[in-house]
Amino acid sequence: MSLIQRDLSAFAPVGCRKAPNGGYHICCYDCVPCSEGEVSNNTDSETCRECPKEEWPDEKKVKCIPRIYEFLSYEKDVISLLFLGIVLFFSVVTLFIIGIFLHFWDTPIVKANNRIVSFILLVSILLGFLSVFFFLGRPVDLTCLLRQISFGVFFSIGVSSVLSKTITVCIAFKASKPGNIWGKLLSVNVSYYVVLVCSSVQVLICVSWILVSPPYVDFDHHSYPGKILIQCNEGSDICFFSILGYLGFLAAVSFVLAFMVRTLPDSFNEAKYITFSMLVFCSVWIATIPVYLSTRGKYMVAVEIFAILTSCAGILGCIFFPKVYILLLKPNLNFRKTFLKRNMM
Repeated sequence: MSLIQRDLSAFAPVGCRKAPNGGYHICCYDCVPCSEGEVSNNTDSETCRECPKEEWPDEKKVKCIPRIYEFLSYEKDVISLLFLGIVLFFSVVTLFIIGIFLHFWDTPIVKANNRIVSFILLVSILLGFLSVFFFLGRPVDLTCLLRQISFGVFFSIGVSSVLSKTITVCIAFKASKPGNIWGKLLSVNVSYYVVLVCSSVQVLICVSWILVSPPYVDFDHHSYPGKILIQCNEGSDICFFSILGYLGFLAAVSFVLAFMVRTLPDSFNEAKYITFSMLVFCSVWIATIPVYLSTRGKYMVAVEIFAILTSCAGILGCIFFPKVYILLLKPNLNFRKTFLKRNMM
């Protein structure tokens, strides 16, 4: 802070205040610029006036001007339009894959590893992409409430479906011998119960979050001078990280199981795709969480959107693109005789 020494015959300029310099001459004083958040529009002023909460000093610290509201805006931020385009693109791709699966519903490739669970996984991936819309634009109480909860529930259904597919692969391999208990588990469709139970745990966490301390809109006046960050306060950090931790737990279990059975015969090569998809999922979130915690405002939201889009795209690409490739470009492999012949090799 620069100090300008003046005598009483001069005036302290606007944007400054008079301050005793502690010297022997009482006729002299120092001109001290107003502190951050204060203005002085009168010459020879002894004090500075603090700006209201919604305003900030101009460059000369003469008058208060409205603060700039900052959030991830469609109008001002190009990255919002980029995210919007990515969401729309992958949503169309997911709908296209759903249509292909419905068209080839009774073929061996689609039936190979529980087509109902595959359909649930595709729908959860689509909803995961669409949940990004809750993160874009100016936050309000409703979007703050829905953004993390929708993300947590949709992702838990998706990762539970992946875990279910992994368990189905394990059971199907173990059930190759007739009369064992694994065959009975396969016959009762245990995969549906895995999806229901695992996703229900996440739903209970989200309901507890809403009841205990729901998210809400928060106005941050202190992080950046001259700006007001409009952001969502998570309400309970414990609940938020419980959602992430539970997703990480499901993904880790799916990855370990799929990695253990990745060398099964070709008819069960679903495990290889699941291994890669969960590796992508875990890598993205492990790399993203430290960046998320070290940023503020719209940049923090952008980091989470990036993680959501990348992990959804990773699961979609690793698990379903190989099947779509066979369905559309290698239809000769989508026959039961070919399928059994490859299984015997």
